[in-house]
Amino acid sequence: MSRILVTGAAGFIGFHLCKALAGRGDEVIGIDNLNDYYDVGLKLNRLKQLEGLKNFRFVKIDLAEREGMTLLFSREQFDSVVNLAAQAGVRYSLINPYAYIETNIVGFLNVLEGCRQNDVKHLVFASSSSVYGANTKMPFSVHHNVDHPVSLYAATKKSNELMAHTYSSLYKIPCTGLRFFTVYGPWGRPDMALFLFTKAIEEGRPIDVFNYGKMRRDFTYIDDIIKGVVKIIDKIPGPNPDWNGDAPNPSTSFAPYKLYNIGNNNPVELEQFIAVLEDCLGKKAERNLLPIQPGDVPATYADVDDLVREVGFKPATPIDDGIRNFVAWYKGYYR
Repeated sequence: MSRILVTGAAGFIGFHLCKALAGRGDEVIGIDNLNDYYDVGLKLNRLKQLEGLKNFRFVKIDLAEREGMTLLFSREQFDSVVNLAAQAGVRYSLINPYAYIETNIVGFLNVLEGCRQNDVKHLVFASSSSVYGANTKMPFSVHHNVDHPVSLYAATKKSNELMAHTYSSLYKIPCTGLRFFTVYGPWGRPDMALFLFTKAIEEGRPIDVFNYGKMRRDFTYIDDIIKGVVKIIDKIPGPNPDWNGDAPNPSTSFAPYKLYNIGNNNPVELEQFIAVLEDCLGKKAERNLLPIQPGDVPATYADVDDLVREVGFKPATPIDDGIRNFVAWYKGYYR
């Protein structure tokens, strides 16, 4: 039994992870600031599901609160930390850039300092497929250089990887970064495509389809994300003795540091995604075709070879099953 901190516990991925970890017997302390970036009621209802679990405790705190985070770490003495709290959303980063610096940079620094001062055995942190930015070589590999982000959100996630590597190098903190690819499923975020499309179709409104529908996304079902994260928490990275500074491999290091993609390894055309949703809802969508948005990329596709080889796991939920499960949850939740 480990004592694990999960930041962003009221969020989409954090909620599911807390449930999984508490269910296997870990002592889970979840934190969240319950901000109003999207429906706070949805976050509170996720927490209601968690607060009935005997191994779970919730603490309301903002990651950027330096003194509060320092006290939390010193009081609780966590074995592992999973940092999922972040200001999310590519498009919102064009509107409110300061929120991304405060949470994703300052907040993450507080997490790193907490780990340094309290001998945390493993820090697992959420990165994002958005770090691949202007890269066009597919599938996206953790061995590729990612120095050309196209949104501030992506830049903060790349910064998290650099900050974690620095702390891993200086203080020997084992750190694992996870690049998530378009996560979807029950209890999902209202600002993401599946939720927005479902709500609009149910209400008889047109859906906004960007890049005139020519988008491809490596949609990854929430259960696959959680299985991968749980396995990785238990896989503490060590230094790579074969790492070579003359030909530096970005996914590993001379320090105890590792990066993984967690994606479905099967990009899907947006039109196919919408067609499956229409079938599940039994309704046709009216499409409002629009150009690609600033900060967006036309395609994502995860190379998961390292995940399969080193962790022994490959996401595999078909979108037909995942979307059906989401629609069933949505209809039940909103009656």
